[in-house]
Amino acid sequence: MKKLIDTKAFNDIEVALSNNPNLANEGIPYDDQNTTKAHPLHRICDGVFSGTYTEEDAIQMAKIFLKYGADINGGELKEKNDSPLTAASSLNADQVAIFYMEEGADIHHVGCHGGTALHWASWCGRGKVVEELIKRGAEINKRCIDFKATPLFWAIHGLKHGGSNGLSGTLECVKILIQAGADKNTPNVDGDTVYDMLNDKDEALKELLKV
Repeated sequence: MKKLIDTKAFNDIEVALSNNPNLANEGIPYDDQNTTKAHPLHRICDGVFSGTYTEEDAIQMAKIFLKYGADINGGELKEKNDSPLTAASSLNADQVAIFYMEEGADIHHVGCHGGTALHWASWCGRGKVVEELIKRGAEINKRCIDFKATPLFWAIHGLKHGGSNGLSGTLECVKILIQAGADKNTPNVDGDTVYDMLNDKDEALKELLKV
């Protein structure tokens, strides 16, 4: 199935799933080196992130998997295990993330590091996903499990530590979060707030945060 996904073999994917619908929820390894298995709806997002295919292709494949019974949440939701939505939110697959939400994905699940889809979309600077998650009721000030940090903290941390795709994406997320009521003073596990990550070069962020 991994090869069929990577080559966008839509017809062959459908044939395989019609012959064995169980494959719609059977874990797939990342590659020959990383054999850790993840749900097909998660692996579809990996291909978007790597540039193997477009988001439109990914959604077309996802629709086929869902047609044959793929669980939009990737099966049993375990704490700190990424759901397909969490994966899409952290792998720059914005359209796929929104599609998964439209299909009923759980927006509150805590994935890797105990961060929700909102945490991960914020860390990666994905404004469209952040906005959609908030519209659907994502908890603005929820603190993740490992770092006790809010999505706003994650947004700025992502910019500082290589998660975000750039300043513009981070600024968009910060603006959306603040307008939605994000608390700028909630500390993380070390007692730091978003202000402790700023320096003299962060003029645009300081303006948004009213430092």
